Amino acid sequence: MIKGLYETHIQVSDLEKAIGFYTEFPGLELAHRDETRPVAFLWIGKNKAFMLGLWEQKENLQTRHFAFTVDQEDLLNFSAGFLKSKNLKPYNFLKDGSEEPMVFAWMPSLAVYFNDPDGNQLEFISILEGEGRPELGVVSYEEWVAKS
Repeated sequence: MIKGLYETHIQVSDLEKAIGFYTEFPGLELAHRDETRPVAFLWIGKNKAFMLGLWEQKENLQTRHFAFTVDQEDLLNFSAGFLKSKNLKPYNFLKDGSEEPMVFAWMPSLAVYFNDPDGNQLEFISILEGEGRPELGVVSYEEWVAKS
């Protein structure tokens, strides 16, 4: 019955700043700004495919994690440079100082992380072809290719 996740919502400390970040950086489209409360909704993808809700919370801000699906080629070839051009710091799952995407072998998927201005952890993810290999854990893309 369930076919996907349509929307997710996060708390932000400054709604205007967050709207600017999400419309400028990944290019999401502002769908609606509620003038009666501090909330905005943004479209992700074409044809209103998915939605992100931004809720201003001045105190007790709780950060969250969510991932944007991207093409494997873009993730491998452009993500780190793109993020740096937007003054964002890419990092891998291990947070070992590397900016290179890593493979979660159980899925398998390729991923790189970065944070928004409020510290929400964002991810670019691409599902890889083939069967998962959970015994490999989290590995570099080069190691994944060599063992596949």
